[in-house]
Amino acid sequence: MTFYLRTAVLAAVLLPTFTPAFADPVQDARLEGALQTALSLNRMLDLFRIEVEVDGKQARLSGEVENDVERQLAEHIALATRGIEKVDNQLRVNAQLVERPLELRAYAQRLEDATLAAVIRARLLWSRTTESAPIDVQSSEGVVTLRGRVDSAEAKELAGVVARTTDGVQLVNNLVSLDSAAMAKAGEAPVGLPTGPQPSDSWIIDKIQNSYRFSRNLDGLNLKVASDEGLVRLAGEVVSSEQKTIAVEIARQIVGVRGVDADLLKVATKVEG
Repeated sequence: MTFYLRTAVLAAVLLPTFTPAFADPVQDARLEGALQTALSLNRMLDLFRIEVEVDGKQARLSGEVENDVERQLAEHIALATRGIEKVDNQLRVNAQLVERPLELRAYAQRLEDATLAAVIRARLLWSRTTESAPIDVQSSEGVVTLRGRVDSAEAKELAGVVARTTDGVQLVNNLVSLDSAAMAKAGEAPVGLPTGPQPSDSWIIDKIQNSYRFSRNLDGLNLKVASDEGLVRLAGEVVSSEQKTIAVEIARQIVGVRGVDADLLKVATKVEG
């Protein structure tokens, strides 16, 4: 009896010592990160500050949301996260939060407009026709306004084309004007002579690929770009001959491009069903 009693006492003493060994703080942190990401990517919940704590297979949610629908949605997302089996939903409903999402949405729109304007400015900078043109770009809820004075009608037209074909743009106001004196001076200069140092092939490839990625007309993932001393080769597949023409023209406009070979850029053949 003495042996069994001592064994039971020893087990009772040691059991609390070994129990925490089953806890996995690294796994808890991973689950917290996965759940926090899922909540932040949800368009109904990304505007709210929701705190997440994970202990084993249980998640605890705290913070505030605007209504009970969002509260339940957060719980469903938690339960759908692999590794979480139980949710302690401590989210509080606060109807007064209605103003905050509106403010955050306005802030997000300002960031989107700033990004859109930056993309257009970058595309203008990469083009041989507009790289040095003083064109100001402003965006408001997807409506882009271009201002400035350029030395050629081609530069004005191309600026409008670049803006209109940029993904996310809804409307373009091309208020760029033509500078008569600059046009006359530009007409006296030799045509077709390169200005500045020849950019590297890697730079050219990067700018063409980014131009495709930012263009609403093209899927850059289906296009392959190679360059050898500015001689560009395009390969891959597009859905129409119009897209092929656009791809060639975008590549030809990039600074440093001396020619474009699009023989390996194929137009997809429609399969009759």
